[in-house]
Formats: sequence, C-alpha cells, structure tokens
Amino acid sequence: MSGPRDAVVDITPDVLLKAYACGIFPMAESAEDPGLYWIEPERRGIFPLDGLRISSRLARTVRSDRFEVRIDSDFDGVIDGCAASQPGRAKTWINARIRTLYGQLFTRGRCHTVEVWREGRLVGGLYGVRLGAAFFGESMFHVERDASKVALVHLVARLRAGGFRLLDTQFVTPHLESLGAVEVSRRHYHRLLDAALATEGDFYCWPADLAVAGGAALQVVSQTSKIGCSTP
Repeated sequence: MSGPRDAVVDITPDVLLKAYACGIFPMAESAEDPGLYWIEPERRGIFPLDGLRISSRLARTVRSDRFEVRIDSDFDGVIDGCAASQPGRAKTWINARIRTLYGQLFTRGRCHTVEVWREGRLVGGLYGVRLGAAFFGESMFHVERDASKVALVHLVARLRAGGFRLLDTQFVTPHLESLGAVEVSRRHYHRLLDAALATEGDFYCWPADLAVAGGAALQVVSQTSKIGCSTP
C-alpha cells in the first residue's frame, strides 16, 4: 500500500529514520521523478536471520574468497550499481533525492554498504539502513555471477554476530524467496520491528577494515541456516 506524496512534509534524514521506526519507507516512481511517496505494504518481506538458504555452489564460492568483501568503503559506487539497469530490471526507483537522503544517512553512520570486489573492481553489493537491532535492506546489485549473493551472506553473518533481530527486505521477489525470504503480515512485522528497536545491534562487531574470510562468515550463518538446500 502506498501513502501520500511528500508535498507537505520535507523529508530529512531524521524524518526518514522516524518513518522506518514506524514501518514505512519512501520510494520514487522512477529515477527521473523528483518526488517521493511513502509505502507500508500489507505483506512485508523479511529474511529470518536463521533461515538463509545457501546452495552448495554458493557456499563454495563464498568459501573460496575469490571475491573481496568490504564494508562502507564506496557508498556512491554501490548506489550507482543499484540504480543501473540489470537483466529483468530495466528501470530504477533511485532518484536524486534518494541518493541525497541515503548519502546523508551514510555520513551519519546509519546507512551501510556491503561491497563485493574482484581485482580492484566493484562487482556487486547492497546497502541498507540500521536502526536499533533492525537492518532495512534497500537494494542490491551484481555485475558478476553470485556477487550480490556473497554480499548477502556476509551481511547476514555480520548481523547475526552483531546481535541483530530483524532483516527487512520490504518485498519478496522470486529471487529473494529462493534464498529464504518470507512474507509476514503487517501486524506480525510490527511486532518484530518493535522487538528489534528495543535493543541495539552492533554492525561493527567485526571492524569495517577487517577482512572477514568467507569460511568465517559461513560458520556464523550455518549455525542454523540451510546450506546446500536451496536451488543453484
């Protein structure tokens, strides 16, 4: 369900954080549309932090460390990648105001990136907002196979290690569903959100400049997740 456009309320980083705390988030119609509107879905997508599905092939890729994973080193590069067209996604909702708002949150330490690099080139990643012990995933991208999935595995490992309670995906696509994302009712989502906001997660439980090996990330994720059970 979408809400009214923001003609009256000026959306600032503080307003944005308050909106997340209330279970709503902004989107734009397109990159060219300067306006934003609020969304609060009837059915909300989440990733249970103990339910990530990792195929055997993906686990081998993560464990091989053929990708370098960095944290919070190139926000502009990640949002550029997320805004670019990809197979199955011809256009983006990331407009100039989205870039500015989330860039401001990044500067304030409330927005984070998980970046996947190969031979000095950014080839995938994701970004999202941290509030309490909740992480609100905004978008992800890849230009090499499995790069965004590797970012997701490292994100889930970091959230689990840091005591997070909620990973919000906003919506569930077939791709996210194959990795373990599920839909919950609005009422159930608010219960999960309230519990997550009542405590504080530590996104830097592993320092940003620490190179976390894929095997270490998998060990944290695999404590309760399903490895080798999802489709390739």
